[in-house]
Amino acid sequence: FKFWCSWYAWGIMIKIFNLTLFVIFFSITKANSLIEIDITRGNLDPLPIAVSPLFQDEISNKNSISELKIENIGSEISSVVENNLKTSGLFNPLSKDAFLQKPDIAHLKPRFEDWALIKAQALITGKVTIENKKLKVEFRLWDILAGREMMALAFTTVPSNWRRVGHIISDKVYERLTGEKGYFDTRVIYVSEEGPKTARVKKLAIMDQDGFNTKYLTLGNELVLTPRFNPTNQMVTYLSYFRNLPRVYLLDIETGIQEVVGDFPGMTFAPRFSPDGKKIIMSFAKDGNSDIYTMDLENRIVERITNHPSIDTSPSYSPDGKYICFNSDRSGYQQIYIMKSDGSNVKRISFGKGLYGTPVWSPRGDLIAFTKLHKGKFYIGVMRTNGKGERLLTENFYQEAPSWSPNGRVLIFYRETKTDEKGEGFTAKLWSIDLTGYNERQVSTETDASDPSWSSLLSNWQKKLINP
Repeated sequence: FKFWCSWYAWGIMIKIFNLTLFVIFFSITKANSLIEIDITRGNLDPLPIAVSPLFQDEISNKNSISELKIENIGSEISSVVENNLKTSGLFNPLSKDAFLQKPDIAHLKPRFEDWALIKAQALITGKVTIENKKLKVEFRLWDILAGREMMALAFTTVPSNWRRVGHIISDKVYERLTGEKGYFDTRVIYVSEEGPKTARVKKLAIMDQDGFNTKYLTLGNELVLTPRFNPTNQMVTYLSYFRNLPRVYLLDIETGIQEVVGDFPGMTFAPRFSPDGKKIIMSFAKDGNSDIYTMDLENRIVERITNHPSIDTSPSYSPDGKYICFNSDRSGYQQIYIMKSDGSNVKRISFGKGLYGTPVWSPRGDLIAFTKLHKGKFYIGVMRTNGKGERLLTENFYQEAPSWSPNGRVLIFYRETKTDEKGEGFTAKLWSIDLTGYNERQVSTETDASDPSWSSLLSNWQKKLINP
């Protein structure tokens, strides 16, 4: 049954650019804000926010911009910010046609009454300067209701990283207004699919969370299974079939270095990293029995975690590394269980009608996402770690493989459509949905796509490149 495994392709690797980003100015006004966003309510009451175009200061080196084929890089950055905030479902960016104040004047000192007149509660302003082939971006966040500045921040980087600056600004605004970390400066790795259902060409691909900067990591001439991000760096683990035998690989996205972890005959589900990135956990059949194993990536020692005559598969660590959730049919049909990381104290937590699969522990530690099959329909849902509070967020003909955003507020998954009598009409697309069950939307990809994995914040990977 399709929960247990899916098949993919592997090949060559590419190197993803590094961001050299320096924070040169930062200040936060600590005065109490009148703006409040209840992020537990999804998109019921999105906050009206004005994103003023970042005005472009005098450019000393116009070749830096012309090489990027961008006429107004300030407006492009503001568009990235606006799109991020809109797709979150928590913000309602207002039409620029209604703005009464010019961007350069608003950045210096907004006329709060003008912005209040168009119902804005928050305002983002900024400016862009390019000098000595460096891009400097300043932005400010204003509380219109309180009539004061909430945040000011400036970055210097190379011009080609302008989209990342837009994502980082979005994260800062999201965090300041919601009180939680954002998820915009991230990437998604997935399986790119093309061709008829009976002869799909599948490649590993990676993109920014908004669908831009797509890179293809493989050629599609070999089968692979479920790529998964390391939560601590830019490493990916995936399962490849070498001469029809399963082999676990590690791929460093930044350097392009690929490493074989080992051959695992009988592999039944792809590996995942432990929270500290030092181990991988997986399931494979040995001596006719499918159990869960871990491998220490430093010394390659394999440890058996479960030992049961049933099928145990699809394990996922809790964010503190102390527990593991997994699938098992030891009750007679497929359900979700949790246990301590050493395999002790196994407890069943799902008791609803239907079959449960692909459990994934939230990075917040409070919930487990899953796929559920009941009466011919597939559901993406969440439950608390004790099995209580089950909520089904979305249903469809076929959908599975949820993956959490790094702040634990959004799930990305893939959804397939039926084929007609001629075997045509099949598609596989990525979708996302808010934890509350609102803001369900298709995620843009260049091709059909399946089996996504969401990275942690890129800024977490690259702290050594950020100097306050």
